[in-house]
Amino acid sequence: MTLLSANQINEIELASLALQQGELVIFPTETVYGIGADAKNSKAVAKLYAAKNRPQFNPLIVHCASTEMAFSLVNTTKLARDLAHAFWPGPLSIILNCTENSPISSLARAGLSSIALRVPANSVCRTLLKLADIPIVAPSANPSGKISPTDIKHLDQALMSKCSHIIDGGRCDAGIESTIIDARFANPVILRPGPITRASIESHTKLPCNSSNSGNSGDSGDLPANNRPDAPIAPGQLASHYAPISEVRINASEKQDGEIYIGFDSPNADYHLTQTGNLEEAASNLFDLLHLADTKSPSRIAVAPIPNIGIGEAINERLARASAPRDFI
Repeated sequence: MTLLSANQINEIELASLALQQGELVIFPTETVYGIGADAKNSKAVAKLYAAKNRPQFNPLIVHCASTEMAFSLVNTTKLARDLAHAFWPGPLSIILNCTENSPISSLARAGLSSIALRVPANSVCRTLLKLADIPIVAPSANPSGKISPTDIKHLDQALMSKCSHIIDGGRCDAGIESTIIDARFANPVILRPGPITRASIESHTKLPCNSSNSGNSGDSGDLPANNRPDAPIAPGQLASHYAPISEVRINASEKQDGEIYIGFDSPNADYHLTQTGNLEEAASNLFDLLHLADTKSPSRIAVAPIPNIGIGEAINERLARASAPRDFI
């Protein structure tokens, strides 16, 4: 466990008070930097949506200090308890149905009867959640649809100006957002791949994972309040997401004129996700290198093919959304 300095603890204490008072705070998790607000305070949640320019039909993940706090907000299932036992604290978000008269803001849930929950592992984040003693919604600390920040140097200045506190916790370890599992059914449904892989989930639960690339995981009764059939029930499901300013070309075998080429164990690349074929290293470097390439203002960012196994599934999912058409967001 990382030991926190006295200065960090002081900053975390001040940030926890700000969250309790309805302010926005930026802090690190083990996945990416998040921008947090009190999940029970609709005014604070509305402030967060406005700060990110995030569509209000796109629900938020609720971060909790403990499994006990998280499960007090929902109707649990055996699958959810098994997943929590295996992977919390850690980069896994679990979707469950809310309890009746849920204290979580309806705006945070985008009007849904379900919420996504996570108990993070990052020591700064865990200390903040414990001191605040409230559930915190915390999407990635970036303008909606843009590349997620994995280091404080990636943060958007305009977004930072809307927050009362920014906690520097260094570089995030995992480098991509949490895996999201719908645990309301008999089998786990992967809504967003992430650091916790399909193989790990199946190994621990002894159940096959289903996949969903749409905004609905199979429960037709849980459509958003605005009745948009294309609206997501979890973050990261919009077709265009995680996108740099520059256009992205994926599965690129070579560099074209004007491009920055990001390689995967590739010769002659401008930047390397990994030079050893290590998928965990590639995931950790993904957003950092997209940020770096974007600062060069290339005609396009080209990314080499990534093996679609293990965490490579999550990398390819992020790249597919980063390269999607953006004229509808």
